Amino acid sequence: MSSSDIFIGETIGTALLILLGGGVCAAVTLKSSKARNAGWLAITFGWGFAVLTAVYTTGALSGAHLNPAVTVGIAIKDGAWGDVPVYFAGQLLGAMIGAALVWVVYYGQFQAHMTDREIVGGPASGKPEEGPHSEAAKAGPVLGVFSTGPEVRVVWQNLATEIIATVVLVLAVLTQGLNDSGKGLGPLGALITALVVVGIGLSLGGPTGYAINPARDLGPRIVHSLLPLPNKGGSDWSYAWIPVVGPLVGGAAAAGIYNLAFA
Repeated sequence: MSSSDIFIGETIGTALLILLGGGVCAAVTLKSSKARNAGWLAITFGWGFAVLTAVYTTGALSGAHLNPAVTVGIAIKDGAWGDVPVYFAGQLLGAMIGAALVWVVYYGQFQAHMTDREIVGGPASGKPEEGPHSEAAKAGPVLGVFSTGPEVRVVWQNLATEIIATVVLVLAVLTQGLNDSGKGLGPLGALITALVVVGIGLSLGGPTGYAINPARDLGPRIVHSLLPLPNKGGSDWSYAWIPVVGPLVGGAAAAGIYNLAFA
């Protein structure tokens, strides 16, 4: 496959992933959404279906890595790094496009949610005003629609959680049947991996929201910081390195395990 195929495929595929995955987060979170408060099961299955849709749509074009951790894992497994920057570029751009599309789809809900004084605080809300150094300033009230954050901030635990969860994901990708080119999942592997993503969310997603994908977290976080959302609060950049570094380490570790145990 050519570099242009890889870039286009990863851009489209990652945009679909974030549109559907971020979309379920918006649906469950935002005021005036019919799915509001649908809960964690809806989120985990929504992300699983997002993976399934994106992989089947663009697998033939780019291999549908859709995740820098997967790209790193496959590169270490095969010893081939030439296309890695192209994969990374398409994934980050696609994640940003997908996040922007979530904002378009839920524009009215974002406006209603972010102007509700009971949600964002204010003199009439009964909540204290929030200063620039408060926890709310670190993570605004809808940041979870775009990117992940920990329920309890313990750096080593948050990092370990992302590493361990990503090892599970990438090891599943590497063992569940790559396609003939070796650069992406075959049809059955795509289905199994989507179910693995649901399982990771249900079992390991509670502490950090299971980014398990640097582009999935960083791209939408950038979009959150740029969008003209009223009362949006901060983008929590002090935490942002964890869902980038953790999955990359996890992807590399999974490839090491694969080469030792399965190759």
